[in-house]
Amino acid sequence: MLKPLVDDISETTVSRRRVLGGALFWASCGIVVAILGVIGGGVLRFLYPRALYEASKIFKVGSPESYKIGSVNLVTGRGVWIVREQEGFYAILAKCTHLGCQPIWYEDQQVFKCPCHGSRFHKDGVNFAGPAPRPLDRLYLSLASDGRLEVDKGKDVGLDYKLKV
Repeated sequence: MLKPLVDDISETTVSRRRVLGGALFWASCGIVVAILGVIGGGVLRFLYPRALYEASKIFKVGSPESYKIGSVNLVTGRGVWIVREQEGFYAILAKCTHLGCQPIWYEDQQVFKCPCHGSRFHKDGVNFAGPAPRPLDRLYLSLASDGRLEVDKGKDVGLDYKLKV
């Protein structure tokens, strides 16, 4: 025969008022913690600066002597092609004007090809095939006071711009 766990069941009864009171207490504790979390998150967000830390749009890419005539060089990490021709230098933004993919330079064919949708550009950045609506953007290129080439990604120039050195 089974023996009851408690001798007198009337001693272990819990009133409805006590159960509802406990539930109300824990629910109100949860609400207070949630409100404090929202306020604390807002304070932390207020203390954190909203500045964007981007690389400078003006940067140096080396001396003119480091580029051979007829060369096309990608400046790694900056998204710029430096092209040197007999007449001078120019900088091309390495971003397709169709959807923003980075074109690849094919030395043997002397063209830029976009790997995303097949746009093709001549060495000077002019588009001749594919869905690209316009030529690649040219950037302002100047000679810094220390004798190195300096690119300004904030300034677009026309297709006829070349830096004569």
